[in-house]
Amino acid sequence: MATKYLNRHEAAAYITAKGLACSFATLQKYATVGGGPLYRKFGNRVVYTEADLDAWIEQKLGPARASSSEILGAA
Repeated sequence: MATKYLNRHEAAAYITAKGLACSFATLQKYATVGGGPLYRKFGNRVVYTEADLDAWIEQKLGPARASSSEILGAA
């Protein structure tokens, strides 16, 4: 399957469609200060892949928990 490249507006909509609010401005800020999804430049335009967006989402999500009283790393 060919890779589809999303512009910043489409990338924000893709993340939001997964139930995680994200705006164009948020992605733009992360591109400046760091901490955002990987992106590529195509000329003077920024593009994202769905795979890179999905990887970033997984990285940002905390671990699954059964209780708010769980301590991470406890055995």
